[in-house]
Amino acid sequence: MATVSGNCDLLRVHRASGAAHHGILAAGSLVMPCALGRAGIRRRKREGDGASPEGVFPLRKLYFRRDRLPRPRSALETAAIFPDLGWCDDPASLAYNSAVRLPTAARHERMWRDDHLYDLVIVIGFNDDPAPLRPFGSAIFLHLARPGFAPTEGCVALRRHDLRRLLPRIGPDTKIAIG
Repeated sequence: MATVSGNCDLLRVHRASGAAHHGILAAGSLVMPCALGRAGIRRRKREGDGASPEGVFPLRKLYFRRDRLPRPRSALETAAIFPDLGWCDDPASLAYNSAVRLPTAARHERMWRDDHLYDLVIVIGFNDDPAPLRPFGSAIFLHLARPGFAPTEGCVALRRHDLRRLLPRIGPDTKIAIG
């Protein structure tokens, strides 16, 4: 379904046949393969379980590597990734499940990666509103897939070409339904 502005209201993600981490993402008539968490999709997500969370979530923000590609066209809030950007995945930290500036003492994930997984990355609004509950999962993103759609740690991952085709169709009111 599309909104009046032309944006897609809902991205639908479900498991495909085969391994638990094989998925399909549909945005209206646009349908594409995706990778899911190595443990598939779970309703009761926990930090480090390797599962993609089941539910309907907003899309918060688009990050991109401006040293690797031009600013993407999207109605989402967009920001460049810099070498000091991280994402806290430490349940003991007050910054749990949020962007942090590196270095930090808390366990975290680097957003500036040597591989290309986070050249384009959209923050999925999972376990963040009104505040994250510890230890029920962090750093759930829509990002670029590894070759062969290898499993993620709980994110949803698409081929670069597919994510770039999807970006103009999504906006601040778009939600992602996983499951």
